[in-house]
Amino acid sequence: MLLGEALLLKVLAIPLLAWIGWLDFTTQKISNRDVLLLLCLGAGGLLLLSLQTGSWWDMGLSALAGLLLFAALFPFWVLRKVGAGDVKLIAVVPFLIGGGDLAVFSVLLLVFALATAAIVKNPFMLPAGAFRLIVQHLDRKGVVPFGVPISIAAICTLAFLIYKSLVLASSSGILNQLN
Repeated sequence: MLLGEALLLKVLAIPLLAWIGWLDFTTQKISNRDVLLLLCLGAGGLLLLSLQTGSWWDMGLSALAGLLLFAALFPFWVLRKVGAGDVKLIAVVPFLIGGGDLAVFSVLLLVFALATAAIVKNPFMLPAGAFRLIVQHLDRKGVVPFGVPISIAAICTLAFLIYKSLVLASSSGILNQLN
């Protein structure tokens, strides 16, 4: 039953990540409250999975990955290349994803970061309405919101993990036993 609660915490993180991405795009701010809520959702899910499996490996790996990501991006914050909210958000994502699935998140983050860079370099690729919105926003703010590709990559990774868990649960007959 703990697997269901851990899955629910992942589902609850998706709208919060969407909210963080939208706020970062519109205001260039990621609040500490939102990052702490994500941390609680992620750590709670990992705790439930660790209690179910009896192994703390995934939680330790997630904590180590979060610490390494924070340490790797902290100098970029000091140099004012990324915002503090972006650094905190990327450090919390391993708790949401889990240590074993960080490769999926990393690939998706690379794809979405490259897409963001391509859109910033050549906004003519977008439809007219989106082009106007992006260009007006970039002219006004002068910075690229890195929290948006982080949030989108985390949402896609969580959706994949939820799908994978549901397929595994339905193929193993667990769902039939619960009914």
